[in-house]
Amino acid sequence: MAAEALTRAARARGYAIRVETQGSVGAKNTLTAEEIAQADAVIIGADTHVSTERFAGKRLLQTSVGEALKQADRVVEQALALPPPAGATPATPIAPTRAEPAGAYKHLLTGVSFMLPFVVAGGLLLALSFVFGIDAYKQPGTLPAALKGIGDAAFALMVPALAGYLAYSIADRPGLAPGFIGGMLANQLNAGFLGGIAAGFLAGYVTRTLRDRIRLPANLEGLKPVLVLPLLSALIVGLLMTYVVGAPVAALMGALTRFLQGLTGTNAVLLGLLLGAMMAVDTGGPINKAAYAFGVGLLGSNTFTPMAAVMVAGMTPPLGISLATLVAKRRFTLQEREAGKAAAVLGLAFITEGAIPYAARDPLRVIPAMAFGSAIAGAVSMGFGCALRAPHGGVFVFAIPNAVQPLGPYLLALLAGTLATTLGLVVLKRPLPDAG
Repeated sequence: MAAEALTRAARARGYAIRVETQGSVGAKNTLTAEEIAQADAVIIGADTHVSTERFAGKRLLQTSVGEALKQADRVVEQALALPPPAGATPATPIAPTRAEPAGAYKHLLTGVSFMLPFVVAGGLLLALSFVFGIDAYKQPGTLPAALKGIGDAAFALMVPALAGYLAYSIADRPGLAPGFIGGMLANQLNAGFLGGIAAGFLAGYVTRTLRDRIRLPANLEGLKPVLVLPLLSALIVGLLMTYVVGAPVAALMGALTRFLQGLTGTNAVLLGLLLGAMMAVDTGGPINKAAYAFGVGLLGSNTFTPMAAVMVAGMTPPLGISLATLVAKRRFTLQEREAGKAAAVLGLAFITEGAIPYAARDPLRVIPAMAFGSAIAGAVSMGFGCALRAPHGGVFVFAIPNAVQPLGPYLLALLAGTLATTLGLVVLKRPLPDAG
């Protein structure tokens, strides 16, 4: 959607544009060296780490995905208004300039984005093992036991992947080895995903400091990335995790797990309200991703109720909007009503971003309605103690026995959140004078 918004904005100004996307399935429409050389400006709209070396010598604007989607015209205008780098020509890019370090949240988001495939694969495989019965995996040599073994292997890699790629975002490739090693130590010390986050930041900043401070003779410089940095950074991170960081973080993780597993009544409902509202307030932005990462991280500690609240709250914004386009047609344009059908499909698949076009057009009315509905959904889910063992999939995981427990109240939470979102939209939005 951000790519489409930028394309429309550029073409409206008479510019040709090529958009390369880098999602969870890899890069698509990869830019060639010739296209980059001919470009007047480059825009990077990303919430995670993106290397900028190949764009050296070009006007380069870095912004967030949300900004590129919601303020595409302004982003294109700012990119074209940038002064060309000194000494740059379209055909001969200058040496890359050092980019300002990204913020801590962006580094964390990079780690989470690389971690998610492990979590999704592991969670769904574990859920599939329950098709044969909740305890069927206990019989050695059976298919359920094999499925659970594969799922457990994926989950074992969750924290190392989080730490490794978080460190990669900070220090590039030299951060991978100490990050993965620190993440493995976090697993061994029972520090969970909080330990993985600590290990990732430690590995990244330690490696980056060593990389910038260590100077070797030119003929030995090749040893730096393959011997010196991995050895020293892994040693420092390993010792810090073992003797300083690991035990306190493990104690904190244990306390958090016990607290969440013991939540009942009002406290559980309040947590559901908070997680639900976070999932909807920026529909795929930093707050949404923070809530999702919280739920996903707790799966490794066998704490399944927050994940259930997070997923149902993420499904209700597009579902509620889709329903509103049917029951309150005069409050939406013809284009919005047509897009409501696609929003329903996205909502059923737990893709909250299906609500973004509506929130972008009318944020002061749509966002409060979505947050209200998602908060209701999360509160109902937590109030009934619904547990979800799969980190993604939407309604498609409902068909897997025991993946969601109990299923009836969880469906009630989904219905309540959807209706609450629709009600909020009906109350807050006003009929359009030219609506058909």
